Parts: sequence; C-alpha cells; structure tokens
Amino acid sequence: MSESLWSHYTPSPSRYDEMLGGAGGGEVEAGPREPRPHWRAFLSHIAALSPETMQRRSQFVSDAIASDGVTYNVYADPKGASRPWELDLVPLILPAQEWRAIAAAVAQRARVLDAVLGDLYGPQTLLAEGLLPPALVFGQRAFLWPACGIATGAGGGVSMHLYAADLARSPDGRWWVLADRTGGPSGAGYALQNRMTLARAFPDAFRALHVEPLAPFFSALQDSLYRLAPTRGEAPLAVLLTPGPYNETYFEHSFLARYLGFPLVEGQDLIVRGDCVYLKTLRGLRRVHAILRRLDGDFCDPVELRPDSALGVPGLLHAIRAGNVVVANALGSAVLETSALAGFYPAISQRLFGEELLMPSIATYWCGEAPSLAYVIEHLDELVIKPAYPTIRMEAVFGHELDQDARAHLIQRIRAQPHAYVAQEWVRLSHAPTWGHGPDRLLPRSATLRVYAAATPGGYTVMPGALTRVAPYDGDVVSMQWGGSSKDTWMLADGPVARVPLRRPRLRAEDVARSVAFIPSRVGENLFWMGRYAERCEGIARLLRAALVRTADAAPQSGPALQSLGSVCERLRILPPRSSPSGEAASAPDFVAAVIEPHVPGGLAANVLRLHACANHVRERMSTDNWHLFQRLHHRLFGPEAGAGASPELAREASLGVALEALDEIMMGCVALAGFALDDMTRDESWSFLLLGRRLERLLHVATVVAHVVGLPPGERTDALEWLLEATNSIVTFRARYRRAPELLPVLHLVVFDGTNPHAVAFQLRDLSVTFARTAAELGRDGRGNVLAPLEDALLRAPLAGFEPESGEVLEAACAELGALLDRVARAAWSLSDELQSRFFTHAKSPFALGIEEP
Repeated sequence: MSESLWSHYTPSPSRYDEMLGGAGGGEVEAGPREPRPHWRAFLSHIAALSPETMQRRSQFVSDAIASDGVTYNVYADPKGASRPWELDLVPLILPAQEWRAIAAAVAQRARVLDAVLGDLYGPQTLLAEGLLPPALVFGQRAFLWPACGIATGAGGGVSMHLYAADLARSPDGRWWVLADRTGGPSGAGYALQNRMTLARAFPDAFRALHVEPLAPFFSALQDSLYRLAPTRGEAPLAVLLTPGPYNETYFEHSFLARYLGFPLVEGQDLIVRGDCVYLKTLRGLRRVHAILRRLDGDFCDPVELRPDSALGVPGLLHAIRAGNVVVANALGSAVLETSALAGFYPAISQRLFGEELLMPSIATYWCGEAPSLAYVIEHLDELVIKPAYPTIRMEAVFGHELDQDARAHLIQRIRAQPHAYVAQEWVRLSHAPTWGHGPDRLLPRSATLRVYAAATPGGYTVMPGALTRVAPYDGDVVSMQWGGSSKDTWMLADGPVARVPLRRPRLRAEDVARSVAFIPSRVGENLFWMGRYAERCEGIARLLRAALVRTADAAPQSGPALQSLGSVCERLRILPPRSSPSGEAASAPDFVAAVIEPHVPGGLAANVLRLHACANHVRERMSTDNWHLFQRLHHRLFGPEAGAGASPELAREASLGVALEALDEIMMGCVALAGFALDDMTRDESWSFLLLGRRLERLLHVATVVAHVVGLPPGERTDALEWLLEATNSIVTFRARYRRAPELLPVLHLVVFDGTNPHAVAFQLRDLSVTFARTAAELGRDGRGNVLAPLEDALLRAPLAGFEPESGEVLEAACAELGALLDRVARAAWSLSDELQSRFFTHAKSPFALGIEEP
C-alpha cells in the first residue's frame, strides 16, 4: 500500500485522528503513524487509483449531487438560497465492534429521553422529586402547555419516534454526546442520499468492506408509523408534514417522502373534521392516520398553540387528544433540545431504569444554578458558552478565544441573565480525512456524527450509519449553515451483508393494480397555476417581442401597429402605470420595463416570479431537467449577470437589445416547458390540471387579444393583423397556407375557428371540454355543467361570410358580434377556473365535504 497518499497528511498531536493511529494520532497513543486496521482496505483501494481517476470520482460526486438536485437552503447566501449539498469524496469508516457500542449507547439514551418526555407531559414526577429544575423546563417556549396529558395519547406510549444524537470524539478516543435532537431531527435523508451517491462512486470498495445497509432502518421507521397509526381496520395513510419549500432542509423532506412512500404535505393540505385529520386530495378528503412532522411543534396548530402560524393545521391538537392521529415526534418534544438538561440525565437514568448512561454528555453547567455559575465564570477559558434554550439566537462562544474586554462583557451578560446560558466543556474534536484538490490529497478536518434511532416494538433501532459533518476549515465550528460539508459514514459489518431495498407495505399484485396516488389538492392547484403562468409568460413574451421588434425597426409604417400593440398591452395590464398624458402611445421604455421590471404587476418578470414560485411548491414532482429549466428562466431575469430586474432605474436604462435577447431566451424556455408537459410527465390527474391550466390561460389570452383587434377601427384592424398572427404563434402557418399578406377573413379563421390550430380559440374550447369532462370522471366527480360547451356551439355557428372585406356594415356588425362572443368566452373561462378551484382545490363543492371518504 502506497504511503504517498497520506504523506502530506499531518494529524494534530492534541486530537484523535480517525484514519491514522500511533504517534501523532492522539495524546494517549504511541508508536509509528500508520492507518488504523479498519481503514487499510479502503486506503489500499484509492491508493491504487491514479490521480486522474480520483479526480473523475470527485467530479462524479459533484455531478450526482447536481443532477439529483440535492440542496441545503441557506438564507441570504451569495451562492443563492438553494445551495448545492457538499459531500466529501472520502467516507468516515468505523469498525463493527466500536459501532455496536455506539448503537447501544444511543438506543439507551433515546429510551431515557422518551421516558423524560412522557413524564414532563404526564405525571411530572421528575419535577416533583427535584431531578429536573422546573425553571429550566417551564421557562422555555418549547414546552407546550396545551400538549400536557396527550403527548403519548395516540402514539402507542411513544413520544419520540425519531431521535438523533450529535456525537464527538475526544482526544482519548472516547465518544461523547454533544447535543440531543428530539423535536424533528433533520439529516437522516441527507445521510441516505450520501450513501446512494458514494456507493456509486466506490462500488468495489463498498462491496468489499461489507458496509452495513441503511434501508432496514428506514423500513423500521416506516413500519413503526404504520403500526402505531390508529386505523381501526383501514389501510393506513402516513404523510410527511413540511413547512414548505423555503425551509433549509426542504430537499430532505421531499426526498424522504418519496423514499418512504408518504405524501409530502403542507399545513394547508390537511383539515380536521369530526376529530379526524384529512388530506385534501384531488379525489376528495382522505383520512390521515400518521404524520411524520418536520414542522416546529409550536407552529402545528394555530388554534391552541401559536395563533400567528400560517403553516399549521387548525384543530390538530384536538385530533391528537381524541386519539385519531399519531404525530411523530409528539408536539412539545423539542423541550429536550436544550443542552442545559444534559447534566441531569445520569441521575434520571438511575432513577427510572437503574442504569448508568453508556455514553455520557460532555460536562455541562447550567448557569441558572449558583454553583454552576461560579464554576463557569472561574473556568471560562476551558468552556464553550451556548444559549440555554434553542429559541435564543446566539452563536456558541469559545472562552479561550476571547480577549480581556470581550471576556468581561460576556461575564456581565451571564450574570444579568444566568438562566439563559449554559456552558459545556470545550472538546477538541477528532479529525477525519477529507479529499483535497491540491498536492495535499488528504486534509485533516474536525468532524462530528449525527446518529439516528427509530422507535420500534422491540425498542429503539439505531441507523447503522450517520450524517458526518465536517468543518470547512481547521477549527471546531461544524455547521452546514457556515459552509461545512458532509461525509457518508461506513459502519463495517463482521461479514457479508444482504443488500435489500426498503420494504413497502401491500406489494401484492392486486394492490399494485389498484394502487392510487393520493395527490394533495395543493399539488394540483400549483400545477394548474404553473400551467397558467407558463402559458401567460409565453403569451406576454410574444406580444412584447412583436412590439420591441417594431420599436427597434423605427419604420414609419410600424407606427399604427405599435399603437394597437400598446393598447392591447394596456388592456391586459402588461405595461407599467402610465405617467404620460392619457391617449399618448406607449413608448419603448414602457415595453422594456414590462420585460424586465418585476414591479410591473402584469409584466413578464412578475409572471416569471409567479411561475417559479408555483414550480418551487411542486418540485418533488419534477424531473431534474425540468427543474433546471425553471431555474434558468428565473436566473435569466434575476441572476447577477442579468443586469435588470433589480430596480426601476435599471429598467428605464436597459437597451432594446438586452430586452429582446431576454425575450428570445424566455420564449425558448416557455417552448421547452410545453415540451416537458407533453413528454416528461405521467398522465395522471396532476398532469390533467397542468394541461387544463395551459389551455384555460391560452383561451383567455387569445380570446381577449382577438376581441380587442376586431373591435379596432377598420384601418387600425388591418394594421394589427400581422402582429396578431405573431402573438398567436400562427404566422408561419398563415404564410404556408395562404402565401399572401394578412387579411381579416383568413386570419380570423386561423386564430378563432380553425379546430386544427393548437393556438385557435375553437381548439382550446374543444380540448378544455374534453379534458374537463375526463378529469372529472376520473376523480369521481360530475363533469356536467361545462360553461364552455354552449360557447363552442355558438362559435361554430358564427357565419364566416360576414367577415368579407366588401361587406361594409355587415362586416362591422359581424366583428362586433364576434367581439361580444369572445368576451363571453373569456368570462366563461374565468368561471371555469373558479369552478375548478371550488371543486378540486378548496373542496367547497366536494361530495366528501364532511369527511366521508371514497369507498
């Protein structure tokens, strides 16, 4: 085995090194520096690979993260809110014997903390016996008084269904608990994603080292929720409750929901009726039996907990109290996330179970106790100061890094509010090797482990892996918010392991044949509006491009066309509010502002923002390529190189060329989105609503534009025919079919009456009628009462002969009649939109409005 791989690797003499043992590997070790036994096989494998091969493996990991869309949202990050997840090429490897000790300690700690939660929200004997200080429990907002007596009522005696412990290794090689994650532990999905990626990067080494699989852990979590769900004989439905796409770990929520087979829902997707929780789906209300919660507990019920929450489910606590739904973890479980409680757990473990903690916490001192306060002030240089309660926003302060003035100021703050601070021993975190890109191929960096445990009938099952987090530089601050990276964690087995996928319930042939995806109404609604905004962006872009091309041309004959274009854009409210006198034609800056200025309500930029927001809410239902396209559309108008969209001043100063270039790219993006809708989506009801949105918006747009054109004076009407064909994407068809300058009769036939033209009014009416009826039938709803059907008949009966140019008064009467009919079509389209909203999204007209489910 070549030593050149770690020849430049220099472990700190004061820290334990995960890869190398012996001299320099830690304070208590002696002997030559060489790889630890459980690292040798992996190091031999990568040492045999050329630098070029390792570079390709590193690039593969980066590309896999990008193609899978793995992100960690960081607010106000210069790289963007959706920052790519950082995964190191080198895993952290632990031997089987060491892992068994860690797993036993984490499972024991989870059992102790679950018992503490049950007591705090139940008899509160620990408080009465003085084993926990009441001020530390009741003094924080994480303790939810309304949850008292019900925390375990519908959970089968379990309050904490998923637990995570942050672990650190001290210089002597011992593992210690840094923090407890009891509210809604994050990171398990990222650990699974890391495994899927790195197992593909090193498939041979992964198989040869007998790495423990992660799927059985997630299967245990899934089975546990199904087992605890109060189904009363029904097929259980479990959902994953997320705050939404702007949460920092939203990718994980979406990924875990897909992997576990749980619908991903937001608070608005759920409703409480008759003491039960229901999911609002496109097929009606569907009873929910279990909720895997990733929403903070106090936000979950605005009725009894936090009234300003717009993320929760009104009445959720009432349903839990009635025993009709299990919530994992129980509401109020985040009360144990304060580090100040760690010092009381050893005595509690002895009191409740007669056991010593197998893995204690690092030395912890709550300043709310006088002896602890005195110790903290005297030994500040050896401690790390943290907030006692998670709701207090404060970064950890390392005492040894403070100068004299800062030290005095911190002591003054602690003395003023001692109960708000906790101090922990400063542990010099162990170092793990990370892959570098320079001559130093392996670099030592501080690392911590987040280990997960899930409640099962036989006790807590610990994930045979972990989310390893690595400091971004040579220090002890390990945080993903501050630019840290992650590692896959390989727990080695004693022998070969079976590779089994996640077990799913109900995999019999008849179940597969009858399987139905319960699509939340919110998903259908966002897809419907995503279709509408995509079509609206395309329609607006075509109108603005026609206007800007004629503006750039500056030919005298373009004047009348520009005037009619400006008037129709004003009718559609595409242009900014006019500061010029009434009656004056729209100018070039007005059209440019409509392209790039987000503060113009009906402009292109504002609608691209709305389109991106809708797509963000249904990201889990998109392919990676489709999502990248939405990102490019948004980035083109609002990215750092766009040079527009940031302020009104920029909009006024932007050139016609910049606006036309942006329009061309936006148009290409809109065409690509239409292609994805037709060729990249499963033809389920969610796709039907996307298609309904596109057709409805196109009908509204074309009907409104054509009605405006036929209402123009005869001369202006003729000048508007060419841009009307451009705006309806029919100019090429017209030229190929008629080979002459635009005339009123053939233009109207093509954009209004031609049922073969996908941009014609008649085509939209027919397709909407068919799609609406089919969708209603598939969802078990009444498809009758389609307001568009009589208008389709009226349109087909409209006499084309009335639009002959020599008809004189007959022509004007026919134009007025057609304009009135198209106005009725537009109003009917809005009515159909409202009908879809009330029938399928808000369920105001649902036959299941009282919670009666489909048989």
